[in-house]
Amino acid sequence: MGHFGIVGILVILMTVLTYFGLDAAGLAKQMHPVAASAQAASIDQLWHWEMMVISFLFSLIVVPMVYSLAVFRQKKGELKDGEHIEGNTQLEITWTVIPLFTVIAFAYFGAYSLGEVRRVDPDAFVVNVQARQFSWTFEYPEYGVVSTELHLPVGRQVVLKMESADVIHSFWVPEFRVKQDVVPGRVTEYRITPTKEGSYKVRCAELCGVSHAYMENKVIVDSQAQYEAWVAEQVKLAAEAQTPEGQGKLLATKNACVGCHSADGTAMTGPTWFNLYGSQVSLADGSTVTADEAFLTESIRDPNASIVATFASPSVMPPYPQLTDEEIANIIAYIKTLK
Repeated sequence: MGHFGIVGILVILMTVLTYFGLDAAGLAKQMHPVAASAQAASIDQLWHWEMMVISFLFSLIVVPMVYSLAVFRQKKGELKDGEHIEGNTQLEITWTVIPLFTVIAFAYFGAYSLGEVRRVDPDAFVVNVQARQFSWTFEYPEYGVVSTELHLPVGRQVVLKMESADVIHSFWVPEFRVKQDVVPGRVTEYRITPTKEGSYKVRCAELCGVSHAYMENKVIVDSQAQYEAWVAEQVKLAAEAQTPEGQGKLLATKNACVGCHSADGTAMTGPTWFNLYGSQVSLADGSTVTADEAFLTESIRDPNASIVATFASPSVMPPYPQLTDEEIANIIAYIKTLK
């Protein structure tokens, strides 16, 4: 058997070993956790084809190199020059044409996968998503419901219409595979059809500030019955929230205040609202102030006016000039209830 035959067999063997070795090492599972959407199928299929080609190209480089070093190395006492080779036209045509067709094939697979990801379902429903440093807010316009958790029914496509209130973010649920940037000043769409019930997390996949790593919210895929029960409960809560305190709670959710300020004393990016109103607050400059209406209003309008001790200076909290005096009063009324 000639050298080309031996190298060919070794390349095939090395390709198989590399591909299954990567799979056994759990690379696919690390990169791709459980698939929980219809769109994940074509993406995972494309990934596996790419891994096969990568394994082959790796073997095609490494095997001939190692084989040549072992078989064609200079022998002891051998001093003459090696054979002079001008070139090989057939080989050059081959290694040009085969990669060309490979690239064309993967372009087709990529276009097909993109088409599957963006396939429109006429029965899809809409959820409005707002991203801001450092949380997500989900609004269901059909029901007038706002939530910090994204609830979706299994087996039904949803269109997320996403906007950013500040910087570029990126919406990513690893189990759904699809990722989409959220850009200030424009609305981006994200279509997904959940196929597996469970609790997941949406993560921001674009570095967006000091608390980027904590920009996570729950994504819960329910059965149709569970989803309808959740919507009914949220509609009832929204109807009951007509008091200033209730309006304040809705505003705190819609404006992502709850992404940095806890209502139960849990440590988060910003000071907790639990037992805040009327308490004595130590500031970064060493002074102490009472957390009354004036202090809370000033802190919302100008977060850097009085920075609470042990928190970042300057404050990472953005100002909220869009809030009216009445809306701020409602948020403070809600804070008063957190005892």
